Amino acid sequence: MRVFSKLLLIVFALPLVWSCETLDEPRLITQTGAMITDAPSNLVLTREEADDFIVFNVSSADFGVSVSEVTYTIQIDAAGNNFAAPVAVGSSPTTTVEVNIDELNRRAVAKGLEAEVAGNIEFRVSATTTRAGLPTVNGDAVTISITPYSTEVELPFLRVPGDYQGWNPGNDNTIIYSENSDDVYEGFVHILSGSGAFKFITGPAWDEFPDFGRGDAAGTLVEKGADLLIPQNQYGTYSVKVDLNDLTYELERVGIWGIIGDATPGGWDTETPMTFDRDENILKITIDLVPGAFKFRTQTWDMNYGMSSEEGVAGFNNDGADIPIAEAGNYTITFDLKTPWEIRYSVTKN
Repeated sequence: MRVFSKLLLIVFALPLVWSCETLDEPRLITQTGAMITDAPSNLVLTREEADDFIVFNVSSADFGVSVSEVTYTIQIDAAGNNFAAPVAVGSSPTTTVEVNIDELNRRAVAKGLEAEVAGNIEFRVSATTTRAGLPTVNGDAVTISITPYSTEVELPFLRVPGDYQGWNPGNDNTIIYSENSDDVYEGFVHILSGSGAFKFITGPAWDEFPDFGRGDAAGTLVEKGADLLIPQNQYGTYSVKVDLNDLTYELERVGIWGIIGDATPGGWDTETPMTFDRDENILKITIDLVPGAFKFRTQTWDMNYGMSSEEGVAGFNNDGADIPIAEAGNYTITFDLKTPWEIRYSVTKN
């Protein structure tokens, strides 16, 4: 019995002996973010240099372990925002990052800077690596004063009056633009009601400016020609291209825009169609929504828009995230395709 008692004492004592041994501490990995080296204190951007690039040199990021490939991305945000909504303006697999001046100008204006007025923007370098398990490393922010140029450009435009907007050539919203000022005009036209007839005109009044309608051959225009016509069974939004140099036009049906998502009555299966505001040339809907999200779609996921990194600017397909609805209520939603290179939207709780 004494032998057995001693054995029990040894068994119970062993955990106490082990618990006194020193345990190895996990190794801490120290990481250091990249920084813009020799950052300029101010930048004055000009439209004449819009296609040029600003070259930023950045220091190497230290991930604490050996890595083979690193991508350096320069991000900006409004001063004092603590990078709550960073946007990328340039990236590179080397420590030399080029930033397009027009892109930086556009992003700076979107962050609240006024044209021709100096304002502060915060820059940082975000480093990522292909090695699995390593997180993104962000460097410290630097503040640079930026003077942006105006993004408003008066481009030539062609008016598109028709039955869909009351045959009003003076409507300054139902227009399409010549982005390159070369008499080639592109945009969108929403034919959702009426006879489907429309024309093109170069000025705001009938008989005072040349107007163009359907020519004898398909896809051609002629001055004072017959109305172009969209059959009622093919109503929808159309992509339009007009070349007044050779008097030709192209029409491509996009579809009927609606909103779709678990915040909407139709869920993620069925769009709720939007209506057309002919005075503003925008699509619009006032609707009761529930918490969830939605996107803009035309009966197919090949053509959908969601939320981009810029407030109020829509992102196409995979570049557009679901637009969140936090609270149930009645909302007015607009979708604006007047300028094809920057499609905008708004969501307002009534």
